[in-house]
Amino acid sequence: MTILSVGCGSKLPEPNLVRLDKSEKLAPDVLWDLNNFPYPFADSSFSAIECFDVIEHLDDIPKTMEEFHRILKTNGLVKITTPHFSCANSFVDPTHKYHLSYFSFDYFAEDHNFSYYSQVRYKIKRRYIHFQGSRFNRSIIRKLANKFPQEYEQRWAWIFPAWFLEFELIKL
Repeated sequence: MTILSVGCGSKLPEPNLVRLDKSEKLAPDVLWDLNNFPYPFADSSFSAIECFDVIEHLDDIPKTMEEFHRILKTNGLVKITTPHFSCANSFVDPTHKYHLSYFSFDYFAEDHNFSYYSQVRYKIKRRYIHFQGSRFNRSIIRKLANKFPQEYEQRWAWIFPAWFLEFELIKL
């Protein structure tokens, strides 16, 4: 199983892990501008892709998801973390270009009304809203937000801000 770490940052080398980043100071395995497509990999090169706290910095999420789809093997897994739109960290960092929701990757799922924005399809295996702070936020609000995400994001997100989102998507 070969894993691609997109925007690997200071992640240390590991067997079967390819570290991709744009900063040579981080000494990645592959130095590459993450907004430059195609990535320097053959089709179906990876069993999994991890993209932790990176996607919100990129220029074009649909193109990025299409590129992930190209270099991922069928049934391969994409893991993404990103700040929730209600998190102050989402807006504090001036390099963030996107402020994402529990539903942001639905656009790449097979049954979404706006799936015509991209031809690639993923199955959403898991998505989760994480909270920090008080025990109340980490227990009660977390449970309610993940059970009723639409209601949470439409009515409660600015009262009880989330911390970050976690996604697991499977290439179809």
